[in-house]
Parts: sequence; C-alpha cells; structure tokens
Amino acid sequence: METALIGCGAIGNVLARGIAEKIVDATLEVVYDNNHEKALSLLEFFQIKPKVAKDINEILESEVDLVIEAASIEAVKQYGPRILRSGKNLMAMSVGAFADVSFASEMEKLARENKVKIYLPSGAIGGLDALKSAAAGKIYKVTLRTTKPPKALENAPYLKEKNISLKDLKEKKLVFQGNALQAIRGFPANVNTAVAVSLAGIGAEKTTVEIVADPQSTRNIHEISAEGEFGKLYFKVENLPSPENPRTSLLAAFSAIATLKSITKPMVIGT
Repeated sequence: METALIGCGAIGNVLARGIAEKIVDATLEVVYDNNHEKALSLLEFFQIKPKVAKDINEILESEVDLVIEAASIEAVKQYGPRILRSGKNLMAMSVGAFADVSFASEMEKLARENKVKIYLPSGAIGGLDALKSAAAGKIYKVTLRTTKPPKALENAPYLKEKNISLKDLKEKKLVFQGNALQAIRGFPANVNTAVAVSLAGIGAEKTTVEIVADPQSTRNIHEISAEGEFGKLYFKVENLPSPENPRTSLLAAFSAIATLKSITKPMVIGT
C-alpha cells in the first residue's frame, strides 16, 4: 500500500520509522508538514526517500492509496473532506475532530460517495474492542478518567478559560469533569481518547470524562469503566509519554502502526 503522511511530529516520526523498517507492508511516498524542516527530518529513516510536498495539493494529486493525518484536529477538518473527494482513504489520528457530529456525518457521507474508508486508530487507549461489542446491546454509562502530569496539560484552553494554574501543584487535582464533547473542546491536545471512547460506545454527549493533574505521575493514565446489559467493563492503561512530546503517549503512535497492519494484512483480529 502506498501512503502519504500529514504531520511530522511525535506520532509521524514513529509511524515513518515503522514503515521504513518494514514493520508494515506499506511504503511512504509523500510527507507534508507546515514546518518544512520537520518533514525533511523524516527522510533520514529511508533509503528510498519520500517526496516532501510543498502543499496539500501534491498529496491530493498523487497516486497514494491512504493518507495518514498525524497533525491536528484543524488539519483533519481542513484536509479531510478534500482527501476523501480525491478518492483516497484516510487514517485520522486526531480523532477529536469527529466529536463534531455534523462534521462526522459529512465525512461518512463523503467516504460512502467516493467509495473510500476512514480509519480511526484507538490511540492511547485500550478496551475499545470490548466497548464496541457491548454497544451492540444497551450500554447504560461510560466513564473515562484521564490522569496526566501537569506539564502534559499546560496551555489547555479550558485551564486558561477557568484561570487554573498547575504550575505549583503539589497533589493530585481533578481539573475537569464533563462530557467528551466538552473535554475535547477544552483539552484538544490531550483527550482524543475521549472521542475514541465515545465513538465506540454511547456518543460524546453521554460519555463522562474526568481529567486529573497529578504532579507525582510520570505516565499518562487512562481508565475506562462501562456498565450495560453485557455486565461491567473496566480497563486501565498506563502510558509512557512520547520522548518528543509529553502530551502524546507512545502507544498512540504504535496504534497507528497497528491500524496500518490491519489494513494491509489478509487476516484482521478483533472487533
């Protein structure tokens, strides 16, 4: 499979290395980032160098089968519809874009009309297979509790809006409680996981999200609990942050590689 990559930060780096090392049966043909130097830095992983695009049009006009977004929610909203209209499949790491119900509906419609697919990796979370299976019946409630070091939550719009400072925090603090839609608006760089959980389960408005800042924590911790006619579910993952970006868990990047593997392999395991 021939791929293109938009966004050459922490996740883009891990994904590019995975392709270069032939962990997946795919090639990386084109890379693009608003920061041209970041895009150029990925070339060192490859013997046969991908093309560094000057703008998104070079990707849209290419012959790649799949475009991987690893940039931002804004990038998904700006480029996603154009990618689908060009007849290319899309893997979106910034799942938070799909908390916007009208946007998600538009994207599904475009994918159907253009006979392409949208892939949303599980990111830094686990347990989504079980949650998706449970959603075939009735789910009564779903809660995601995310605990991160204060540094990983810095500059979040919600904290600025509420004038909450985490600079001198000495003990664990619940800084947010609301639904997944509110969470992704307030913490767009931190809780794509909340939208992934809501899409797998009962929707963004019904999914409860709690965000905790913990100065003693060295990991990004996500806990999913759910109840329904299936019984109860609890899943916890303690992620090491990416060395390049403390806001991003390394598992999120690995989930992109795993998704690419599932697309390219003849046998798919899991729901």
